[in-house]
Amino acid sequence: MKKGLYLSLVSASLLYSNENIQLPSIDVISQVNTKIVKNVSEEQVKSADLAEALVKNVPSISLVRRSGIANDIILRGQKKDNINILIDNSKIYGACPNRMDPPTSHILTNNIESVEIIEGPYDVENFGTLSGLVKVNTKEPEAGLNGEVNLGVGSFGYKKGSFSVSGGNDFVKVLFSASKEESDQYEDGNGDDFYGQQLKNGIADNTNREYSLSNRGMKAYEKETIFSKVIVNIDDSSELALSYTANRSDNVLYPNTPMDAKYDDSDIYTLEYTKRNLGSFSKELNLEYYYSKVDHPMDTALRDGGQMMYMTNHMKSYIWGTKLKNSFDISDYLVTFGVDTSVRNWRGQRSSTNVATGISTLGAVSLDSTDTTNKALFTQVEKTFGDFDLQMGFRYDNSDIENSTVDKKYIALSGNVFGIYNLDKDTKIFAGFGKSSRVPDAREFNTNYDLEDTKNYEVDLGFEKDIGNLNVRTKIFYSKLEDYIYNTGIFSNIDAKIYGADISGTYKASDKFSFDYGVAYQRGKKDGDYADKDLAEIPPLKANLALNYKQDSSTYRAELVAVDSWDTYDSSAKEQELSGYAVVNVKYNNQFNKNLGLTFGIDNLFDKNYASTNTYQDVTYIDIGERVLLNDPGRYIYVNLKYTF
Repeated sequence: MKKGLYLSLVSASLLYSNENIQLPSIDVISQVNTKIVKNVSEEQVKSADLAEALVKNVPSISLVRRSGIANDIILRGQKKDNINILIDNSKIYGACPNRMDPPTSHILTNNIESVEIIEGPYDVENFGTLSGLVKVNTKEPEAGLNGEVNLGVGSFGYKKGSFSVSGGNDFVKVLFSASKEESDQYEDGNGDDFYGQQLKNGIADNTNREYSLSNRGMKAYEKETIFSKVIVNIDDSSELALSYTANRSDNVLYPNTPMDAKYDDSDIYTLEYTKRNLGSFSKELNLEYYYSKVDHPMDTALRDGGQMMYMTNHMKSYIWGTKLKNSFDISDYLVTFGVDTSVRNWRGQRSSTNVATGISTLGAVSLDSTDTTNKALFTQVEKTFGDFDLQMGFRYDNSDIENSTVDKKYIALSGNVFGIYNLDKDTKIFAGFGKSSRVPDAREFNTNYDLEDTKNYEVDLGFEKDIGNLNVRTKIFYSKLEDYIYNTGIFSNIDAKIYGADISGTYKASDKFSFDYGVAYQRGKKDGDYADKDLAEIPPLKANLALNYKQDSSTYRAELVAVDSWDTYDSSAKEQELSGYAVVNVKYNNQFNKNLGLTFGIDNLFDKNYASTNTYQDVTYIDIGERVLLNDPGRYIYVNLKYTF
């Protein structure tokens, strides 16, 4: 497997780099320190899972598979709160301490216009951008009357229907979208569904945590969403935007963990006011407000051990925030300064329910109600000196974490410098240095009140060059982590480092043929005297390679996602060795006319059996001497019909 993978990487590296991809499906356009994944709602029709869409198209992002939906991501060897994820400049935090509902699961691909990804600590506007920022931009309403209807079906009983309608005039524009989807349990490359994997892993023989007889064939999940947005153009220089997103997920199965999600409900409200050209000291003024909440009970009701009495852990998460920022020009310097504040609450309550009587009894508090309050000032300066572009930013954070027992304050100063030197019109070299931090979340804090905030000191170097139709970009980074919050049975602070490189780009062979390529490599090490110095959740070498062909109204795409064996891992954190794999996906799209389009695709064409996700003990897995893995889906065939008007 390794030999074949390395040969694929060597061959592919002669082609190009993935940060500047021109995709007929999801288009990834590169700026020097930002990747933009475009046309998500138009092209990502296989499912509503944003995490899978990002993994297919960004080499430095890997998947954390937990189920058939609501999967998580790793960016440059880090996840959870180490990645800052925004939805239309608003934050949402999942309520589940076991990551059943990561932020990416609360917005669906059919409502997304683009995703911006900034790797590293090069964001000062938002609280807690440690290893990177993932900013999801939702669809915008348009004037006139237009919309679309999507109907999709796929393997394993997948069904989805969605529609959106948009309209308005020069004064007000409105968009409304709704969707519903469901799926049975997927089968892995061996033909085993969720219960079949439980049997093969020995769960049924040891734990009473297998699905009960009446629940073994139930659906993997059901999901409904509503999304709406209103934009009011008050005058030529000001506008008001409001949006609301509702996500309702029911009976989401997590077969290799002890509990399933009874439901997962979230609501996101955003408001943004923009005023331009107020005067010489206000080129643009922005005021943003957001509020989001997640309601997430997980229980053992579907398991064999829960048929007489089942346990529930009911988790809730809330956050609200405001930001005021102002931009202006001073002697060719673009200056932005602002104020940012937010309050996050997280809480949990255990209970037990007698199935015969239906009576529930409260148990212990699973997470003491905890508020994390942040107040911050930030500024950013941009300037061009001939062929040299420079950006600098600084942020001051005053944070407070408080529960019924402890009130602890954190003070942090962050900043970064990023420069680009344009050697000629086809060649750029760039470098950046930054420092950022993030405070413990409530789950981490409540297990160890002595935790310090994590600091990331990072250096990035790279270049980009166009050689005819060939674009090549390469980047290396070194991240020094002080007081890194890490779980080896208890959350504690350690010092560590993560370093890596990626090369990516595109090659346009002709007007019809193009090649996309990207490869990313990271390594993580603990500093100090540890029996196992490897960091957990550092994915192996990963490559994305694709061939695109376009003729008339039809497009064809064949892609390879190849991952080396996971043989460098932290055994002290309950990780284990995983085999490498290579998965081939194919996709065909035909736009029959201006109104009707068809997409047909096959993922995992050769029905490969593999597991992409390791078993770091930050997540509670079923343990029968070794933590139980969950295999990824086998061959998946899907069809989507879209009608636009």
